[in-house]
Amino acid sequence: MALHMLLLFLFSIGFGGLALYVYEILWLRPEKMRAELRSQGINGPPPHSFLRGNVPEMERIESEERSRRRGGDFEAHTQGYDGILFPYFDRWRKIYGPTYMYSVGNLVSLYVAEPGLVKDISLYVSQDLGKPSYLQKAHEPLFGNGILKANGPAWAHQRRIISPEFYMDKVKGMMGLIVDSTISMLKAWESRIDESGCGKAEVRVDGDLRDLSADVISRACFGDSYSKGEEIFSMLAELKKAMSKQSLIVGIPDLRFLPTKKNRETWRLVKEIRWSVLSMVRERRGSSSSSSSSSWSDLLQSLLSSADVNYGSPSETDRFLVDNCKNIYFAGHETTAVTATWAMMLLASHPDWQAKARAEVIRVCGDRPPDHHHMLRKMKTLTMVIQETLRLYSPSAFVAREALRDLKLGELRVPKGVNILIPISTMHCDKDVWGPDADAFDPARFARGVSGACRLPHAYMPFGTGTRTCLGQNLAMVELKVVLSMVLSRFNFSLSPSYWHSPAFKLTVETEFGLPLTMTKV
Repeated sequence: MALHMLLLFLFSIGFGGLALYVYEILWLRPEKMRAELRSQGINGPPPHSFLRGNVPEMERIESEERSRRRGGDFEAHTQGYDGILFPYFDRWRKIYGPTYMYSVGNLVSLYVAEPGLVKDISLYVSQDLGKPSYLQKAHEPLFGNGILKANGPAWAHQRRIISPEFYMDKVKGMMGLIVDSTISMLKAWESRIDESGCGKAEVRVDGDLRDLSADVISRACFGDSYSKGEEIFSMLAELKKAMSKQSLIVGIPDLRFLPTKKNRETWRLVKEIRWSVLSMVRERRGSSSSSSSSSWSDLLQSLLSSADVNYGSPSETDRFLVDNCKNIYFAGHETTAVTATWAMMLLASHPDWQAKARAEVIRVCGDRPPDHHHMLRKMKTLTMVIQETLRLYSPSAFVAREALRDLKLGELRVPKGVNILIPISTMHCDKDVWGPDADAFDPARFARGVSGACRLPHAYMPFGTGTRTCLGQNLAMVELKVVLSMVLSRFNFSLSPSYWHSPAFKLTVETEFGLPLTMTKV
């Protein structure tokens, strides 16, 4: 009997300790953060659920917005997407102002759409204000601990290794492969028009642009091994699709450990991708020289050489190579293809700007593809079109950070552990920054560059902000200019009657139902 009572007593203590720990993690710690922010005048919607925070309200508002938008909204072509994709943020901003707090589970987040605070955020280094740990966990299958998600010394170390591979001098050398890949796509479009027998054809261009961008980054990454690279990228596309089935804004990352059907699919793809990358690495190590026959060393060879010098153990080297091959795929392929798709949608919707951009391309290039970087620099109108596309339809919806220590944004004290979310679309469509026509598609606003386009240049952040600005933006801009200039030189295009405007958030902001265009030859 005494033993039974002792065991019961110990169990009670253990259970009580566990309960206190759960209470500390799920409520007490986040409530201290909220209290610190409230004491400084930062308000927001009160948590509706002990375990889920504001998630129930977010889901309800999102459901209401979907019901309201039963049909395609043609007028939304030239508006930001925050009100469509994230209606809860839009609604709360109107109630609580441009800076407020909300909670997802036990995560306390600070929504910041105030230009002054955004500028302060951009000044912090990665060791103080890094990528959120909950996103590192949620996105781990796709990014690992690669450069897009790493923090502190690990991020700084990877940046030193990878950033030289995207300097403009190296990117210029990739123009030939971009042209070659684009020619193949354009010939396929011309064949469809010829086969139609009526001088025009409906082409769903979003899929072709994805394939093109995958071909470009495969050749740039893997040289003559690009066919194997394309197989890897195909699996990464499947992995991204699997991870996109659950919203990572309102989802619960720790559910990734449960053996659900989606998680089992994710685990399988992660293993297959790792095996494929390392198999290609072993082949490359076994060759006497780089297997790239191009005039530059491909990215895989450069990463391999750097990893051998900078990492001590084979496991560290393997992880660096696998994780960053995934990161380069996403940054160098996904975002570029999505931006090209939105640019063609906007040009199809605005034939006047399409004609202006085409006239410039023909004036600069004549009847040949752009074969020198100086040609791209002369395409001022096309550059303005791309900049305006990135303003209205930035492929990244947010700049997300986590306070890795107590810090200050202006006079605002932000406790360690608070997540900070900057809504890019909201900043890009702020009428106080961009003027009363901020919702309109008007590339002319960039005629004098970003500084001439808006009152506060730091409010323009399609490639992120601060020290974490995207390393691949040079490659992205060169690829976009080459591809769009070659399309414009060969085709007129307009929106197909079957096009349904519906931006969707699937890690990037893309067209939910694709982009069908009616195309004719120039």
